[in-house]
Amino acid sequence: MSKRLFFVVVFCLILAFIVFLMMKPGIGAISDESDHIVAMADESHEQPIEFDEYGFSLSEYERIDARISRNQTFADLLVPHNVPYGAIVKIAAASKGVFDVRRLRANNRYRIYRDDSLGTPLYMVYQQDRVRYVVFDLHEGLDARAEERPVIVKEKSITGVIHSSLYETLIERDASPILANELADVYAWQIDFYRIQKGDYFKVIYDELWVGDDRIGIGNIHAARFNHMGTDNFAFHYQEDAVDEHYDETGASLRKAFLIAPVRYSRISSGYTSRRYHPVSKVYRAHLGTDYVAPYGTPIRATGDGVVEEARFRGGNGNWVKIRHNGTYTTGYLHMSRIAKGMRPGVRVQQGQIIGYVGHSGLATGDHVCYRFWKNGSQVNHRRQKIPSVGPIPDQYRSSFEKIRDTYLAVLSVETEEILAPAYAMLFGYSKDLTSSGP
Repeated sequence: MSKRLFFVVVFCLILAFIVFLMMKPGIGAISDESDHIVAMADESHEQPIEFDEYGFSLSEYERIDARISRNQTFADLLVPHNVPYGAIVKIAAASKGVFDVRRLRANNRYRIYRDDSLGTPLYMVYQQDRVRYVVFDLHEGLDARAEERPVIVKEKSITGVIHSSLYETLIERDASPILANELADVYAWQIDFYRIQKGDYFKVIYDELWVGDDRIGIGNIHAARFNHMGTDNFAFHYQEDAVDEHYDETGASLRKAFLIAPVRYSRISSGYTSRRYHPVSKVYRAHLGTDYVAPYGTPIRATGDGVVEEARFRGGNGNWVKIRHNGTYTTGYLHMSRIAKGMRPGVRVQQGQIIGYVGHSGLATGDHVCYRFWKNGSQVNHRRQKIPSVGPIPDQYRSSFEKIRDTYLAVLSVETEEILAPAYAMLFGYSKDLTSSGP
């Protein structure tokens, strides 16, 4: 056999074998069937159902959003959507234990859900606030249920240097200005936030509360370092059983026997002095108190726990309240526009409780509260007193507290130099070692 014929025969045999494989039952069928199965799977794959913030399917209902207008009633919201008045009455009656429909608030949001094909109103959602809402069943149950949107807690950390005010610094750092109020509450006994200085700096680890894409508030402040006038003020939150306090690095409670001031004020118009020219009497005499200027009607709070000794109008003092806290300390609050309801001798009050409202009664010109402070029967300058803490961390929790403190201390110190030094240099034109306290 010639070579040429040999190669022809071999080629024909190979070609015949390939054809045999292609026609062999099962081989081609498996491939075709697999392709068919994949195709069927693709065809039967369902798109995921999407829901809105209240849990309703986006594809199932037509939604109509609106806001409550002033003086609108529950019926005013539903009648335009062809909900029978009789059904509205039944829904209002059935929802009494859930929500009083007479308490609709102007400008709050509500949403009507209608059948996508017929336009029949099926549900209404009224948003009480950014968390709570009420679902009214308009077609079957004719009732209502209260619901809440899930609140997401996000731990945040923020560092900054004060150049104007704490509020402005927080806003510049894209933080909620509400954090300033929360810090003021934590440090209410250590720092007067109306007198913080340019160059004061802070680092805070705290929780932000979110609903969906909206930041709705501030949660716990876990730890903070606030350097005020060259002195570090640390705060560490500890919560266990009945203990829920902020403590300093030694385990002493930040809560003192007295608040620094009895009111959220704009400025101090007069301090404690033995000689002041009185704007009304036009004579020089001692001013044995501190005048905190605040808008008319601003709540005045007891700076410490105690018992009311006096609550009445008293000549030049105007409407005033005097509180005995213990055998050592007594405080007085003068020139109120009015005394809070229930304030009378013998009534026990708690620190932070409202006892009256800012005004200018008695011998006074502008709206303010004159705050007086007695120690062992003598009036003293409360801003120069060393007020004792309410107590240290209980012994049974100290070991646990110290672990938390040490963890946060490391976080409060790290990167402080890197983050704050450039800002400090920009403000003052020179660098400063911010990793240690002191000027």
